[in-house]
Order: sequence, then structure tokens, then C-alpha cells
Amino acid sequence: MRRAIVVMLSCAVGLACGATDSSRAEYDLVVYGGTSAGVTAAIQAARMGKSVVLIEPGRHLGGLTSGGLGATDIGNKAAIGGIARELYRRIADYYAQDEAWVYQTRDEYESSRQSADDDTMWTFEPRVAEAVLREMIEEANVPVVYGERLDLQDGVTTDGTAITQITMEGGKTYSGRIFIDTTYEGDLLAGAGVSHFVGREANSTYNETLNGVQTESAVSHQFRFPVDPYVVSGDPTSGLLPYVHADPPGEEGAADKRVQAFNFRLCLTDVPENQIPFPKPDGYASESYELLFRYFEAGEDRIPWINTRMPNRKTDINNKEVFSSDFIGMSYDYPEADYATRERSFDAHRRYQMGLMWALANEPRVPEAIRNEVARWGLAKDEFVDTGGWPHQLYIREARRMIGDYVMSERNCRGTEVASTSVGLAAYTMDSHNVQRYVKDGKVLNEGDVQVGGFPPYPIALASIVPKADECRNLVVPVSLSASHIAFGSIRMEPVFMVLGQSAATIAAHAIDEDEAVQRIDTDALQKRLLKDGQILSWTETTTN
Repeated sequence: MRRAIVVMLSCAVGLACGATDSSRAEYDLVVYGGTSAGVTAAIQAARMGKSVVLIEPGRHLGGLTSGGLGATDIGNKAAIGGIARELYRRIADYYAQDEAWVYQTRDEYESSRQSADDDTMWTFEPRVAEAVLREMIEEANVPVVYGERLDLQDGVTTDGTAITQITMEGGKTYSGRIFIDTTYEGDLLAGAGVSHFVGREANSTYNETLNGVQTESAVSHQFRFPVDPYVVSGDPTSGLLPYVHADPPGEEGAADKRVQAFNFRLCLTDVPENQIPFPKPDGYASESYELLFRYFEAGEDRIPWINTRMPNRKTDINNKEVFSSDFIGMSYDYPEADYATRERSFDAHRRYQMGLMWALANEPRVPEAIRNEVARWGLAKDEFVDTGGWPHQLYIREARRMIGDYVMSERNCRGTEVASTSVGLAAYTMDSHNVQRYVKDGKVLNEGDVQVGGFPPYPIALASIVPKADECRNLVVPVSLSASHIAFGSIRMEPVFMVLGQSAATIAAHAIDEDEAVQRIDTDALQKRLLKDGQILSWTETTTN
């Protein structure tokens, strides 16, 4: 396996390797979206003897797993089984080789996410994750089509409640018996006319407490020191600083269409010979970071990032504190936008975060100790080489969410309601990043951040990853699944998406074999197969890694 991974690394760090697209256009399963869930779905379909094609609109496989999120959000490692755990074992096999360690030795690397007896690796370089995913997809002989985007207007052809084919922007069509939507955006489910929601439901909708507008719960990532929001301090007539909303935040617990903030998970290094210095983006405007500068001047002395160490002296950088890499308030239009609008949003997020990193390393109003620490880091030359060291994947934390016959909710997370017919476990804290900035009593505040955990892993319902039967009988949706905003915040972790991707393909294969709608398959037979393939469907205190 070591030789195969080395060969694949040469592809993963450059332009995407050539697609294995075949001339065939009809399959048992059509998987749209080369996220980590898409890869596991395609592999499982092939392992179950079904013809399958994986269509990826971009040039890379793995979504966030290979797009910078090397510090795997796990919740509880013992809840992860099947192909997902196989991936992490293969990554561990790679790092077990001395040749994998270029800028430090294996013994020099420490991570709080690893233990001495792990046979898995939960922290890794992005290029390694993509290499292993490519290796696994090639071993399964799955044809992969790159650079083909679904026609968002007329791309889904249906016959009654069944999808018959999908059409790409360039005109290519792919027919299948079952379709699986593994995009973060839920584009295929929307094209099929499946019910979905964008934003936050009211607490009253699903009898919850942490949904909707959250000012009272937003105590994490909140301003510790008061900061004036006006262009001219103390003068409301001068207008508000960038990205501060003039309107009130909304009624506590009420529904809205706002979406939690996105960012990029940067892979940085402190190895000078492997660094790209933080570039100053074109059109850099210091006023975009005025709130941050004022916050430092008010007394803040912490670096606004989570710096999680990866192998080879790299790091996965994520949002932390009150003003950080999350582009708060700028994600609302993304989920249901056309491609041009999404590309503009992608570029705006990139310019914002690139400017933030440059500012932290260079602006004189940033405390010197912070400037010095940030400046010793840079983008890794050997990661994301086709995009100048910048991740190719935007962290789309939430977009469309399907509304199925069963909606996962806060009650499932807390264990007061247990879903039947489990297809996998979720285990993470109920996690929502901030949604907006607003003004109260002449000071700026953040709204929407919720971090509530303390519960054990819990099952995810089969009925939450398939549409209502009267809407579509041959579609499975393991990523943009049927869940409330706050429950989705617990479920939406890459290992869980992979688990659900594998289960989605298993559901599809059973539907084909039984000649049934995905909603009406033999659930006993399904669960027996899932367990046989290493999936973990229930939790007890004796469950171990």
C-alpha cells in the first residue's frame, strides 16, 4: 500500500489526476458530489456489486476531509465504523512509514486527538487524505467524473416520483436506478423537488430550546470587552463598520433564514523552506478588520485561531474567539445561489480570510506578540499546490437541509427521543457558529454561537436520509439530511458523513435488489448488512474503540 500512496501523492498535490470517466452513461447508482461521503458511497456500491459513477463538480476528492480539515472532529472515535474507520486506519498505515515524516520524526509529533494504542490516525495532512481516498476509489474500480456541474435549472429529469437521469451544464447525462446526493449544498435534492429548509427553525417547530435566534446562549465566541460598532466611535450617524447588521437580531428562539458562518481550514507550516508567506490580497481594506483592531485595543490579547498541530510541522487553523476566520453574516445567500453567485461568495471569503491573516501578521494595531507569532507561520507549499497553498474547499457548515418523514432534532441529541432503524451514530456537541453581528446599547455583539454537549453517541434514522416517499422514491441524501439546524450542528462531522455515505449506498443496493423504493426496503436485512460491513448502529457504555 505504501508504494500506491506515494504515487498518488504526486497527483494529489498537483492538478487533479485524470478522471476515470467511462463512456457509459447508465448505472445502478449515480453519486453526485465527491465529498468524503460521496467517496464512501461509491466504494460501498462497488463492493456490493453495483455499477456506480461518482461525479465531482471540482477537481478534488474528499471535500473538507482533503480540503484542510485535518483535525478530525470526532465526538467519540468509537462511534465511527465501516469505510470511514478504514480510511483513518489507512492514513495511520501511511504515517507508520519513516518516509512519511519529512519535517519532523514520528516520535516528535504529539496530538491530543491520538492515543498510543490507536490503530487509526485522526490528524493528517490534506494531501495525504486525498491520496488515500483516491487509492481506495481506484481499488474499487469506480469511474470518477471531474469538472461536471449539475444543471441547476433543468438538470434533474423525473418520471413521477423517480429520478431517471441528471444532466450536467455541458450537456452530459447520467441515468441510474438510484441517485445519491452527497453535495454539501443539496443541489440534487433541490432539483428533484424534494422539500428542504435553509436557515434556522423556530424552537417551537420541533420542540427544541437551542434553535432559532440565540442571543442568550451566545456566550462562547462573544466580546469580552465592549467595542464601538460605528465608523466614527460614538457617532451612530457615521454608519456601521463592515459586516455589522443594523437590524435587531430577531426574537429569541424565532425562525430566520440566516446561515451560520463559513470559513477555510488553512494548512499552515512553521518550516521556512516549506512556507508561502501570507499574501496581501488585492483590494485589501483595513476597515474590514477595524472591529478586531478595536478589540485588541480594548484589551484582547489572544490570537484569534485554533491552532491544531498536524504531522510534518503543519497545522489546521480554525475559527476561535470573537473575530476570527469565520466570515460572519456573509453566508446567507450561498446555499440556494447559482454557480456565479457561489463563486463570488467563495472569492469574498478567500479575500476576507487572506486579508485577516495578513493583518494579524503585519498591521501595527495588532499586539506585537500576536504579530510575531502569526508571522512565523505561512501557507504550506506542498499543500493545495494548484491553488497557491490555499484550500480548494470552502467550509460550508450548513446549506440546504432536507425535510423528510423523520427530522433529527435536539431531542435526539439529548437522548430524550431515540430514532428507530439506525444507519449510523452521531456523537458531537450541538455546534452552531455565529450567524450575525448586531448592535445593542451602542456596542457590537455576536449572535448564534451555541456549544452544548455532554451526551453519548445517538442513532441517526434511516428516514432522515431518504425523502418523503411521495416526493422521490429513488434518492438518498446522507449529507444534506433531514435535521433541524441545531441537530445538524451535531451530525455534520466528516466521519459521520462518511458513515452515512456508506449506509446510503447500502440502502440503494437493497432497493435495487428488492425492486423497492428506498423508503420501503427490508430494514432488518439492511441493518444486518450494515453491521456485517463494520457500521456501528447503537451505543452502550461498553462500546470501545
